[in-house]
Amino acid sequence: VAKQLLKHLISLVMEDEPPDMIIRGVIGAPALASKKNKKTLLEITDGVLHDVMIVSEPFAVAYGLNLYSSALIIDIGAGTVDLCRMSGTMPTEEDQITTLKAGDFVDQVFLRLIQKKYEHANFTLNMVKQFKEENGFVSAQGERVSIELPVDGKPTAHDVTEELRKACRSIVPEIVEGIKKLVASFDPEFQRGLKRNVVLAGGGSQIIGLQREIEQYMKESLGYGRVTRVEEPLYAGANGALLLASNFSFYAAFPQ
Repeated sequence: VAKQLLKHLISLVMEDEPPDMIIRGVIGAPALASKKNKKTLLEITDGVLHDVMIVSEPFAVAYGLNLYSSALIIDIGAGTVDLCRMSGTMPTEEDQITTLKAGDFVDQVFLRLIQKKYEHANFTLNMVKQFKEENGFVSAQGERVSIELPVDGKPTAHDVTEELRKACRSIVPEIVEGIKKLVASFDPEFQRGLKRNVVLAGGGSQIIGLQREIEQYMKESLGYGRVTRVEEPLYAGANGALLLASNFSFYAAFPQ
């Protein structure tokens, strides 16, 4: 299925191009994707792309932003949160951490909390996921938020302020624990610079108040922290991949 999707995407952009054009691709993968995972990705591209490069998603973000050193990139996706420490060289496994508490995890927590509070309401995971993506927040202050859910077929407003806040906060402790590990194992001389340059990317980075929440956790556990968000959280990785494709010769990321 993935291979057919890739073929379809390429056909859309190659309609007006010569048939003998060389097609090269950069594929983003979780920071600690296994060799088996990467080999599977290469198999998907076999016969479709001429050359392929597989890179960790946070590295692609960092490359697109020209952040090659003293930066800690956090890419918050649906299935994983990937943390990558940039220290002037190509990041190794020791520079990266992947956690599984990401967007999908928030959706599940939010779903369970609403089910517990409103037993008579009818709704699906997709309904609460869409609501979270449009209204997700972690800040303690702000307006109340409510979602319309059917009760006996009638759309009814349900206050889910605390449930949404709690669900969105559920990913923060593991993110900060990952930050702490990457900072603590870094050269002490450059730890402060790393803490000053934590960058959020990915769809999950759009949760309102997440930057300040992580900074507060960092202040408590690391003494200091400054967190920013990329201007294009959904496309920062793709932008970096495009830059990589433009600047580098291609090679297979998995040794044959």
